[in-house]
Amino acid sequence: MKDALFQPMQLGNLTLKNRIVMPPMTRSRATQPGNVANDMMAKYYAQRATAGLIVAEGTQISEMGQGYAWTPGIYSQAQIAGWKKVTDAVHEKEGAIFAQLWHVGRVTHPDNIGGQQPISSSALKAENVKVFIDNGTDEPGFVEVVEPREMTKEDIKQVVAEYRQAALNAIEAGFDGIELHAANGYLVNQFIDSEANNRTDEYGGSIENRLRFLGEVVEAMTDAIGTERVGVRLAPFTSLNGTVDKTPVETYTAATALLNKLNVVYVHIAEVDWDDAPDTPMAFKHAIREAYQGTIIYAGRYDSEKAAKALNDGLADMVGFGRPFISNPDLPSRIKNDYPLTAHDPNTLFGGAEKGLLDYPEYQAS
Repeated sequence: MKDALFQPMQLGNLTLKNRIVMPPMTRSRATQPGNVANDMMAKYYAQRATAGLIVAEGTQISEMGQGYAWTPGIYSQAQIAGWKKVTDAVHEKEGAIFAQLWHVGRVTHPDNIGGQQPISSSALKAENVKVFIDNGTDEPGFVEVVEPREMTKEDIKQVVAEYRQAALNAIEAGFDGIELHAANGYLVNQFIDSEANNRTDEYGGSIENRLRFLGEVVEAMTDAIGTERVGVRLAPFTSLNGTVDKTPVETYTAATALLNKLNVVYVHIAEVDWDDAPDTPMAFKHAIREAYQGTIIYAGRYDSEKAAKALNDGLADMVGFGRPFISNPDLPSRIKNDYPLTAHDPNTLFGGAEKGLLDYPEYQAS
């Protein structure tokens, strides 16, 4: 059964050694000032290079795109050089790594974006959402987000151009490809979901209009670096960061059909992963498989058994294991050999240094 997870596969021009994905997880340890990826991060990802594919943590495409303190960027030369250390370290261990390109839109605070007002599809504040800022201590300070301003057509053009440039920067930094973060309530998602978008122009209203920004961003990036190096992450049923869609099945089936037309190399579906969350409807998974002919990745509350079943049923081509990868750098080996998994320490997820990042050991048989 588990063998399904260890079949090699072709992703664009890459041959991946297994079907196990390390999905993007924010760890907030970029070097300050400048939000630069560093040696510590290079070691962290290299430790996990036995994954078939690593998607690195969310990486802002501009100063305005940053939602939280201490997250890495990919818009300055120093940031590109920092990420080059990471990609070199992963490639040295024969791993494959994509960058996740991120603009948070309204999910930020002026303290994280040089005092500016955040931008979004619409001037709608995300309710009950907090982000963390650098409050001058090692402990992040949590603050409420503020009301954003609605993006003008000029803003939209500029952000599309920033995504394009970030994709080029990622390739310059040695990444094998990029994943567009269009999930979890961040900017692209703020255009897609009906309750976060009250525009009356061609970027709002109908599903087709709400998907327009997604399509323009993807086209700009695939034109720049090729369709075989661009994947997209979607979160159809989550209400994370206050974005909700009235008709998620219709909206996200249409989104995957659009991504099929644009020929992206994979679609990565983030399932709701809190403890008592409802399962993603099976009918929806079948609809996605029908709408999209490329590689499909699912992530959220998977164990090896559930993951192998998704692969054997033909609904997924790869499966992401999030938190287990934090505390089990050798996760593929542990899955293959039925070794026990180490639990992660939630207190060291965000910020700090090597503790909780680099000090989880590989499994040693006693």
